[in-house]
Amino acid sequence: MDRTAQLTARLPEREFAYDPPASASSLHAGAARVLEENWTGTSTVPSRSLYPHQWSWDSAFIAIGLRHLSPLRAQTELETLLAAQWGDGRVPHIVFNPSVPLDAYFPSPDFWRSSTAGRAVGAQRTVQTSGIVQPPVHALAAWLVHRADPGLSRARGFLARVYPRLAAWHRYLLHRRDLGGGGLVSVVHPWEQGMDNSPCWDAPLSRVTPAPARSFRRADLDHGAPEDRPTDLDYGRYVRLAADYRDGGYADGGGEFAVEDPAFNALLIASEQALARIAGELGAAGTARHARAERLTAALVERLWDPASGLFRCLDLRGGGHIPERSVSGLVPLLLPGLPRETAGALVRTLCGPHFGLGTSTELVPSYDLLGEAFDPHRYWRGPAWFNTSWLLERGLRAHGHRERADALRAAVLRLAQAGDFAEYVDPHTGEACGTTGFAWTAALALDLLHRGPGGDGAAGAGDTADMRDDGGDRG
Repeated sequence: MDRTAQLTARLPEREFAYDPPASASSLHAGAARVLEENWTGTSTVPSRSLYPHQWSWDSAFIAIGLRHLSPLRAQTELETLLAAQWGDGRVPHIVFNPSVPLDAYFPSPDFWRSSTAGRAVGAQRTVQTSGIVQPPVHALAAWLVHRADPGLSRARGFLARVYPRLAAWHRYLLHRRDLGGGGLVSVVHPWEQGMDNSPCWDAPLSRVTPAPARSFRRADLDHGAPEDRPTDLDYGRYVRLAADYRDGGYADGGGEFAVEDPAFNALLIASEQALARIAGELGAAGTARHARAERLTAALVERLWDPASGLFRCLDLRGGGHIPERSVSGLVPLLLPGLPRETAGALVRTLCGPHFGLGTSTELVPSYDLLGEAFDPHRYWRGPAWFNTSWLLERGLRAHGHRERADALRAAVLRLAQAGDFAEYVDPHTGEACGTTGFAWTAALALDLLHRGPGGDGAAGAGDTADMRDDGGDRG
């Protein structure tokens, strides 16, 4: 029996989390095939060709789907990533596979020079990584992975081992990255926020002198169409920011780019709530973490909410103001059940209104304002719909009682993921597959929605959304 067959085989009835719904077994098998093909033995690459290493928030989303196939493999995914954590608590956005040739991806390990340039802030000497971070989805992923098989998790001491690392990761963000002094976390590079070339970054990046084009070679254009990827000018600015951060010893606070982003902070809040759940499982009080999540939510609303446009805005700390662009990042805080009722209601109206068109002109959530001057349905984060943000917003709609809209979004994710061979992203109007195919988080999150079923019900996923509610209590 091959590995894909092993993962999709029916297990004993007590392992109900593994059984694919009979009506959609081909989607289950296809998603399992993608995750098996991208598995390296200790972690999962987003794409064998385009992204041949381990990425931070990719691995968190991948673990959420892997839990339905193998909770052990899902635990290993997160453990491998956290094993590369730096001494100051940061979880690097790439963990490099030493067996992959240097020219397969840029920036490569010899650009970041983590073991030397990052020595003062605790970079590991034996593992090569990048020096920047990505959104903190990891505690949420760890909690959901635990729920898939609590017996295995407890037997392996999974939560007891990852909790200190996750707590250190959050301390780093809250203490080292509050660059605006208002309680929220800042990103210091567009790659950190995960939505690399969003129009939200155009104004902050315009102040950055790009690195000379001859100083680097883009490996991404070997595998993706140039018209779908960031421009050379943007890439030059990304390289300049990363090189300056590296040359400053990866110390925080002095760079030209510092932005408070709503999605990044919303995911930190969701993961703080998850850490409270984990603490309760380990027999500790989670009250302080729930309280911190409430304070962060209040700061998010106070600093980034724009009632006039009905969504959250990015705050450019170096340029002195809110960025006017409407991005899916400004909708992601809908994930938080603790949002004020009127704020959540306004977000849903914006999501379904003319700027994002969910349920009318689009089936998945576009990454950028459909009416914006910079909208491009095929260029990376400047318009295409991504499966991870639609997954987050499906949870948000469900958490705030919009079950029919959540069900419709879930159905669209499943249909378009399968029709596009688990594409990296899609045209938000037509559903046409864009970027690479066989993309790991697309397969993983489709698998998660498949198992949770309409209405958020289903095997391992039942109650997942309820677990996100900040009810002020701790659960064992």
